[in-house]
Amino acid sequence: MTQTILHQHLGIVDYHAAWQLQQQLLAQAVERQRAAQPPVQRFLTCAHPHVYTLGRNGSRAHLLADEAKLAAIEAQYVPINRGGDITYHGPGQIVGYPIFDLNHFFTDIGKYIRYLEEIIIRTIAEYDLQGKRIEGASGVWLTDGVRGERKICAIGVHLSRWITMHGFAFNVHTDLTYFNHIVPCGITDKGVTSLQAEIGYEAVDYAHVLARLLHHTSEVFQAPVLATTDISLPAL
Repeated sequence: MTQTILHQHLGIVDYHAAWQLQQQLLAQAVERQRAAQPPVQRFLTCAHPHVYTLGRNGSRAHLLADEAKLAAIEAQYVPINRGGDITYHGPGQIVGYPIFDLNHFFTDIGKYIRYLEEIIIRTIAEYDLQGKRIEGASGVWLTDGVRGERKICAIGVHLSRWITMHGFAFNVHTDLTYFNHIVPCGITDKGVTSLQAEIGYEAVDYAHVLARLLHHTSEVFQAPVLATTDISLPAL
């Protein structure tokens, strides 16, 4: 049976509110699964105010800013339950949160992460950038002999009964100076970048990038992506 993915762009939303919404949608998906009801495949996109999130396997030492510095740069710090180490979310990113029941796609977490990477690789290819995978380091990377390896999209996921949450953070026109306050993903010998930094435009059309990303989501998962506005953010 062909799956349909329902997409909603939430705009700039508080990290805790988006995390709570993901948990609610995952709980609903688990209930549908237990009741043998057809899944509702959800895909949320958004951006967040400045926030550093630390995955369950990460090191607190990779946050280089103390509380005073976090206050000065107006950033939060939130330990969470996804995989991976520390990363940054902020304005100018496309953050993607698929709430997919993989029982109706495939039950292979490695393949799922490769699919998320492939969406970004195809999206940046439209801007003449060649995204790459690096063995042992999830996400999408750019590399050349001058600037070395640099990450344009971070990926960290969590699964329950093969239902996904968390996802990816794609730097579109992100303020990259915020990465100076962490060891991104716990990696010390590689950098970070953004679409805008790579292509050199003064302004990247965020809405156009998002539209192309949704197109490639449909291609990669071989499922139509339909817009919806039926999801409300929980109150903080």
